Amino acid sequence: MTSDRVYSTDEMMTVAASRLLGDGTVCFVGIGLPSAAANLARLTHAPEVVLIYESGTIGAKPNVLPLSIGDSELATTADFIVSIPDIFRYFLQAGRIDVGFLGAAQIDRFGNINTTVIGDYHHPKTRLPGAGGAPEIAGSAKEVFLILRQSPRSFVKQLDFITSAGYLTGGNSREAAGIPGKGPTHVITDFGLLEPDPVTRELTMTALYPGRTLEQARAATGWELKAAQHMELLAEPTDYELTMLRDLKARTAMAHGHEAA
Repeated sequence: MTSDRVYSTDEMMTVAASRLLGDGTVCFVGIGLPSAAANLARLTHAPEVVLIYESGTIGAKPNVLPLSIGDSELATTADFIVSIPDIFRYFLQAGRIDVGFLGAAQIDRFGNINTTVIGDYHHPKTRLPGAGGAPEIAGSAKEVFLILRQSPRSFVKQLDFITSAGYLTGGNSREAAGIPGKGPTHVITDFGLLEPDPVTRELTMTALYPGRTLEQARAATGWELKAAQHMELLAEPTDYELTMLRDLKARTAMAHGHEAA
């Protein structure tokens, strides 16, 4: 059966990501798509999700999406605020964060991510924003969700620089390196979902969006993308999810301008 509901790929991606967050989850949120997905979860099926941002805001409930971790919207809607060192030492490194929700510029087949540089480090083609708190989040959160659009430029066979560790070289190499936490358990793209193979830790396509195919996903990947034997077809966004997401984006655009929409 074909639905007549109209939605964008970005909306499908954001909704799919939001559905992964359970109610009551303590989530360390990155700016951009992670923040949109986490706040959609809070506004729909997970009202008790606890959103933590790197600036020290705990239990933030923004009415509009923040432009940065220093956005006053986070501080004015938070349950309480602590120092940045306390966020990392007392909450993250102490194992109190259930999910670290991050974006990336590049990712490899073992879930390692690059947000530092494209090309040679000393003579780069592109200098990226950098690490911020992502290495600590990727290393210490109980599990990590990654969200980024899939293309041969972003899903690469070999990273130019490893900013944050996923499963390193695969297998048990993460554990052998003494990195706590499960690592990236879900990668949300504009084609569907990837999850690590339980043995090799190589990212494997496990679910597709309506209208997307495995062949399309493979063409957008810089390595030979493997797929689960039984692929899941994810449900389309509901009218309720779309309404809440679009209302959030409209409020954000009104507050901050079209750059935040």
